[in-house]
Amino acid sequence: KTIMPVKIRLARRGRKRKAIYDIVVADSRSPRDGKFIEKIGLYNPNTDPATITLSDDKALDWVMKGAQPTDTARAILSYKGVMMKKHLQVGVNKGALTQEDADAKYQAWIDSKESQIQGKVDKLAKAKADKTKAALEAEAKVNQA
Repeated sequence: KTIMPVKIRLARRGRKRKAIYDIVVADSRSPRDGKFIEKIGLYNPNTDPATITLSDDKALDWVMKGAQPTDTARAILSYKGVMMKKHLQVGVNKGALTQEDADAKYQAWIDSKESQIQGKVDKLAKAKADKTKAALEAEAKVNQA
């Protein structure tokens, strides 16, 4: 039985300076944008905060099978909670904790993460509104003079 070196990595697409990446499961010997086994998500770093759509179940399935994520893919999987879920699932498999405990811990982690993300979105929206207001006030001052 041979073990195939499978990686979870990013495949680039999009135009020059506006890259969008597919999160794919691929043989480590295939080229970056070449043949892949399965597409499990999308990463768009052009938005703020970056847009990530990921099939959590597929990603967890591949990670549990032994697929090795690259550094950037690992960061994305950690951000979306796949690595946390894997960590908890390994604990369940070893008998260290029950499935209910693992699910509760995972849900608590997801809730705190979503509140952090929402806080960042709110902060960015407020900064944009303040910048727009300052620009309008400056323009009004110029028009009065």
